[in-house]
Amino acid sequence: MNEIKLRKKILLYFLLLCGGVIYILPFLWMVRTSLMEYAQVQIVPLVWFPNPVKFSNFSEALKYMDFWVLLKNTLIITFFAMIGQMISSSMVAFGFARMKFPGREFLFMVLLSTMMLPAMVTEIPRFILFRHLGWIDTFYPLIVPSFFGGGAFFIFLLRQFFKTIPFDLDEAARIDGCSSFRIFYQIMLPLSKPVLATVVIFSFIWSWNDFWGPLIYLRSADKKTLALGLQAFQGLSQTDYHYLMAASLVVLIPVLAIYVSAQKYFTQGIVMSGMKG
Repeated sequence: MNEIKLRKKILLYFLLLCGGVIYILPFLWMVRTSLMEYAQVQIVPLVWFPNPVKFSNFSEALKYMDFWVLLKNTLIITFFAMIGQMISSSMVAFGFARMKFPGREFLFMVLLSTMMLPAMVTEIPRFILFRHLGWIDTFYPLIVPSFFGGGAFFIFLLRQFFKTIPFDLDEAARIDGCSSFRIFYQIMLPLSKPVLATVVIFSFIWSWNDFWGPLIYLRSADKKTLALGLQAFQGLSQTDYHYLMAASLVVLIPVLAIYVSAQKYFTQGIVMSGMKG
């Protein structure tokens, strides 16, 4: 019996190892390409290890794509979009989870149904609206919508977490004279750090990696983001893959850093959000 369990465990670890190798291989390929010369990238058969190692690819790639300007624009958009989504989605989720009003469950189902709509369906009306507002070639279309709801996914995630918190806390606070808003920011938010960290991680990654939004609304070179800046290495006749991979690796580092640093809260927030329907 113990021998069977041991074999199952060995098989499980082997499968996990194979899966890990498959998932990490593209990242290793990116690192390998970022340290090569352009001619070496094109060699057939493939060269797996760079020789010589070209660390200068990073500085040359960042200089070519005007990295610091693109980084500033990306940080501005990501920061304010993240703040807007966290504040607005938590307030809407609090209303659905802790307040009773007619049609609450129906409205929540309508909200969830919007998650099944392809983004392209609403993109044309949004573009027309922002054009009439004079917001084309500004950061407003990428930031302002975040302050109006924050997205159905974040609302759902926060609402599920809020429902795990005992209602006795609300009742005790109301006896002491607390308003709904005071219950929200003095009781609910401090208890919701894990799920708020999850919202921050998702919001950061989505805004940081967003390509479609900046492509549509940003026209000036000094307003573009890092996702658009990576196009600088793709020409009509050739693509500078060594510079592209070097720049992509630098753009990827903040995403990896924030995920690793908040992984504990991320896992805890996801698990606890599904404990109660």
